[in-house]
Amino acid sequence: MCGIAGCIGVGNYKLKLENMLQSQKHRGLDFTGFFFDEGHVALGHNRLSIIDLSQNANQPFRDASERYTIIFNGEIYNYLELKTDLETDYDFKTTSDTEVLLAAFVKHGKNCLSLLNGMFAFAIWDNLKKELFAARDRFGIKPFYYHKSKDIFLFSSEIKALFTGGIQKQPNENVWSQYFANGSYGLPDETFWDGIKQLPAGYYLEYQNQKLAIKKWYDFVESVQNQPKIKDYQEAKEIYANLLTDSIRLRFRADVPIGFNISGGLDSSALLALANISQKDISKIEAFTFYTGDENYDETPWVEQIIASYKSPLNKVLLDSSEVNTLAQFITNKQDEPFGGIPTLAYSKLFAAASKKEVKVILDGQGMDEQLAGYDYYRNNSQSTIQGVNKSPFRKNMLNDAFLNNCSKNKYPQPFDDAVQNLQYRDLFYTKIPRALRFNDRISMAYSTELRIPFLDYRLVEFGVGLPTAFKIKDNQGKQLLRDVISKYMDSSVSYAPKRPLQTPQREWLGHELKDFVQQNLEKIKYSPIKSWFNQTEIDKEWQKYLAGDNQSSFHIWQLVNCGMLMG
Repeated sequence: MCGIAGCIGVGNYKLKLENMLQSQKHRGLDFTGFFFDEGHVALGHNRLSIIDLSQNANQPFRDASERYTIIFNGEIYNYLELKTDLETDYDFKTTSDTEVLLAAFVKHGKNCLSLLNGMFAFAIWDNLKKELFAARDRFGIKPFYYHKSKDIFLFSSEIKALFTGGIQKQPNENVWSQYFANGSYGLPDETFWDGIKQLPAGYYLEYQNQKLAIKKWYDFVESVQNQPKIKDYQEAKEIYANLLTDSIRLRFRADVPIGFNISGGLDSSALLALANISQKDISKIEAFTFYTGDENYDETPWVEQIIASYKSPLNKVLLDSSEVNTLAQFITNKQDEPFGGIPTLAYSKLFAAASKKEVKVILDGQGMDEQLAGYDYYRNNSQSTIQGVNKSPFRKNMLNDAFLNNCSKNKYPQPFDDAVQNLQYRDLFYTKIPRALRFNDRISMAYSTELRIPFLDYRLVEFGVGLPTAFKIKDNQGKQLLRDVISKYMDSSVSYAPKRPLQTPQREWLGHELKDFVQQNLEKIKYSPIKSWFNQTEIDKEWQKYLAGDNQSSFHIWQLVNCGMLMG
C-alpha cells in the first residue's frame, strides 16, 4: 500500500514530482523514490513496506534489462503462486509482490491483469517504446487520478498531488450538482474537480506521443454470466465457504502485524469466524471497534459477544463530539472530495488507533451486502441507494435553478435480465462500493495503514452475484448464504440477526453539540466563490427546521458542512 505519481511531457519535472510526492507522503513513510528518463518522464513512489521490507524492494523498481520501470500501489495476494509460474522466465532478486507484478507484465503484457488477485493501481514505463502503461484493479480499491492537457500527462494516487503539480482547483459543477440533488459521487471516470479524471475500475491506459488510450480489461458481466449455473443450495454453500476461507487466507500474507476492524454485525462476525479457520491462532491479533458514548448507537455489547470466542485483544476507540471539528477538517484535507459524514470520522479513529499500536494492515468486512443482496432495497425492488430510507434525504430547494439545471438523475446500466443483479451491479460499480472504497482508502492511508477487504475478492463477488436470488434472499432477509455458512460457528442471534446500519449520533450531534460547527461552515458557503449555487434563504429555513426537530435525515446538513470545509 503506497502512493504513486508521475509526470510525462516536455520539461523538467523533478521539482514538480517531489512536491506531488510530498503532498501524499502519508501514504508511505518508509521510503520515497524517483525515476527520471531523459528529462521528460518523472515517476515517483511513496512506500509503505508490507511485503519484503528490504531496501531491494523499494520503488520505482526496474527489471534487469532496465527497459521497464514500475511504480505500484496495492497488493497482489496470489503473488507466490504467480512467482512459481514465472521463475523459469525471470530471475527474481527480491521476495516482493512488486517484482512478481513486473515479471508478469514482462512475460504476458497487459494480459497479466487477468492473472492478478489483488488491489492495485500501477504504472509501468517502457523505455524502449517510450510508452506508459497503467491499470486499476477490478473494483477500484486502489485510486488512480490523472490530468491530460496538450503537452503534459500527470497522474497520482490522490487529487491533492495533482493540485500540487499545478492543476488549478476548479469545481466540476455537474458532479457537485448531482451530489446535492441526487447524492451521486460521480460516474466511474469523474471527480468533483474540472480537469481531473480517474481511471475507472477494471480499466487500463496507454500513453505514448501525447496520445492517451483508455480501455476496459475486466468484463464483470461476462464473468458473472460464465459462472456455473448452480441449482443445488448445498453445493453453492460449500463452494462459497471454500472461496471465503481462501480469500481470507490470501489476505493474511504480510511481513508486518495484521489486525481487524469489527462491528457488532454479521459481516464482521463472519470475518472473525473464517479467519479462525484459515489461520492457526487469531488470539493475538488486535481488533478495533469504535463507540461514541451514546448507548442508542453503541455496538460494543455485540462486539464483545462476538470476540469472546476468539480471545483477540479488543481496542475500543471513542469518538467524542468535541473531536469532530478538528478531525473533520483533517479528514476533509485527506479526502479531497465529499465524504460520508461522522461515521467516516469514527471509522478513521480505528486506523489512528491501529497505527499507534504499529499494526500496519487491517482486515475489514466490507463488500458482502453488494454481492449477497444485503440492503433492504434489494428486497423492496426499490431504486434507492441508501439502506433504511423512506423519504428522500436530499433538499433540491436549497439549490439555485441555474445550478440545479446542471444535472439530471444518473441512469445506470442494467446489463442483466434480473432486477436484483442490476442493483448489485449498480452498487458495485457506480454507487455504494466506489464511494466507500474512496472514503476508506484515504482514511487508512491518512494514518499510513493498509486496508484489506477479503469479501471483495473477485471470485467471491462474481460467484455471489451470479447465484439465484433465492440463495441470497430468504424470508425478507438478505445474505442468506453467508448466514447459513457461518451459522455453525456462532449463535443464531448473530448469524440470523437483521441488518443494522453502522451508525453514530450524527443527527443529534449536528443539531446540538455541533451546532456552532455547522453554523461556521454554513457561513463559509455564504461568502465563498460558489455561493451562487445555493438559495441562502432556503438553506436558512432548512437549518432552522432541523434545529426545531425535523432531523430524521441529516445528510443535507452534512452535505453543506462538508462543502463548506472543502470550498470555504
